[in-house]
Order: sequence, then structure tokens, then C-alpha cells
Amino acid sequence: MLKADVPDLTKSDLLGFYRQMKLIREFERESERQYTRGNIKGFLHVYNGEEAIAVGAINTLRPDDYIVTHYRDHGQALARGISSNEVMAELMGKATGCSNGKGGSMHLFSSELNFMGGYAIVGGQLCIAAGIGLAIQYRGDDQVVLCFFGDGAVNEGEFHEAMNLAAIWQLPVIFFCEHNLYGMGASSKETLVMWDSLHEMAAAYGMSRYEVDGNDILEVRALMQKINAEVRAGKGPAFVVARTYRLRGHSVADPANYRPEDEVQYWAGQDPIPRFRDWLTDEGIATVEDFDEIDAAVDEEIVVAAEFGESSPWPQADDLYDGVYTDRPTEGIPV
Repeated sequence: MLKADVPDLTKSDLLGFYRQMKLIREFERESERQYTRGNIKGFLHVYNGEEAIAVGAINTLRPDDYIVTHYRDHGQALARGISSNEVMAELMGKATGCSNGKGGSMHLFSSELNFMGGYAIVGGQLCIAAGIGLAIQYRGDDQVVLCFFGDGAVNEGEFHEAMNLAAIWQLPVIFFCEHNLYGMGASSKETLVMWDSLHEMAAAYGMSRYEVDGNDILEVRALMQKINAEVRAGKGPAFVVARTYRLRGHSVADPANYRPEDEVQYWAGQDPIPRFRDWLTDEGIATVEDFDEIDAAVDEEIVVAAEFGESSPWPQADDLYDGVYTDRPTEGIPV
């Protein structure tokens, strides 16, 4: 149930959340179209169905807080404020992308926004998040690190290493698990003994732990406000498990035939975007005209982003050495 008591939010704030979720959804639909046209290469993992998590959680952060995430990273990047133009261009491998065309879909990055990247190694970002948390603690600052990962990462060694060290050193890290019930094509019911109470795994590390409806943007936001304040005050790391569901397969190439049809239909009925839209309408906060205006603006932005990506230049050969430790190979080392 969406929370009706949101005195700190204006109509503009709430419609802004709707716009962000709608932008993520339409961006992902366009990225699928561009993938089928051959403008996006490699793997493409879309965020359809999980938009309330990125928008609800990231909007509680300060600009100087850090975000580290996984390879399903488009939604978080857009919610953090990386422009749709830059993200689309990056997916297409263009020089105008947020990672200068070198990262692609799974490696979006913005040092200006403290968006410290998507990572293709499952669970690899967890230890990076702990490292950033240690740096914050060492400097005596009060930022937090929000680290997203899926339930598939919980079976990785990095999960336990990062959770243990963060708990020992009381690091300002929020470990946020997007529990969409599948690790690639494997059901969490078959791979995680505690799949139905995943948040309790943090008890082994003496860590604060929470479970939330990941398809309820206001519930996610309310919980994250509480957790942010606790972690920022030096009370140590926290573990959040958000129940959600990806409406598409693991990647665009995955038809997801392994999922039961009744399960798919149930979660389609929990889609966070129409759910939030219905709540805004029922509460008398927004009208059909409000949504039509937002939807039209989002559609226009997506068209512009696709055109920007297609018309942008490719990286040049000399760009290969930008952003690495040396700008040219050492003499004698074969190229």
C-alpha cells in the first residue's frame, strides 16, 4: 500500500518521481529498439519493473553521497541525473557517452555525480563500495555509499567479505539488494536457502537489516530516509532487501521461458509506474492532463536521446590511452 502521509512532498516532487520512473521505462524500451537495429552491441540488461527502487532510494541521497551498482545500471544512472543523451550515447559506444564510449551498457560512470560505475562482475561492486566507505571514514566525512546488487550476488564471496569488513569497521555503506527472484535464469528459491527472508542474512554480521516493497516508491523512500540518517550518524552499515521483479528477461536476448506464467502475471499487476499513477489519481494529487503532459515530454526526450546517440562521433584511436595510468605504452613493450 502506498503511503498517503507524505507532508514533506509537494505535487511537483511527486510528479517529478513519476517523470523519472516513466523516463527510465521509456529509455529502456528505446534501448531495446536500438539493440534490435544493431546500434547497441553486446549484452543489454534493462530495468523495466524496478524503477521505484532507483527513484525512491537515490532521491534521498545528497549530491556528495556515492552510488556503486551492477550491470543493470541504466535506471540508477538516470535517477542520479546522468542525462538520457549521455547514457544513450554510451550504450551506442559513442565518444559523447558518460564513459566516453568505452564502457557501454554495463559501465556507466560519472565522477561529477559520484556515480562510481556499473560493474559487470557479479558482486564485484560490493568490495569497491566498502573501499569508498573506508575512504570516507578515513577523511572524517559524513557521506554514505549506496551499493546496489541483485539477489544473485548474495552467493558470491565478495558479498560476505564486504559485509563482514563493513561491519567490523562500521563503514557508512548501505548494501541494497534488488531481490527480483532470479539470478540470471535460476530461481532464488532453488539457489538461496533464505530466499524468503534474505534480509536476515545480515544478522550474521550484527548489521541493521530491513525488507521493503521495492515496487512502492514512497515506501522505499521513507525507509531510505531513516537508514541514511542512521548510517550518516555513524551507526554502521545497513542491509536492505527490496522485493521486486524484472518484467523482461535477464537480458534482451533472454525470452525468460523459465518463469511461470501466473508469476509473471502477478508481478505485471504490481508494476510500480501504473501503481504510483493510480495512487496519485486516487489521492486527487494529479490529473490525466498532468500525466499526458509528462508522458509527452518524456517521449520527446527519448527521441532526442536516440538522435543524439546515433549522430554522435565514435571515439578516436588516440582516445584509447585517455584515462589510463600512462598515455602511451612503455618503450619495448609490444602494442
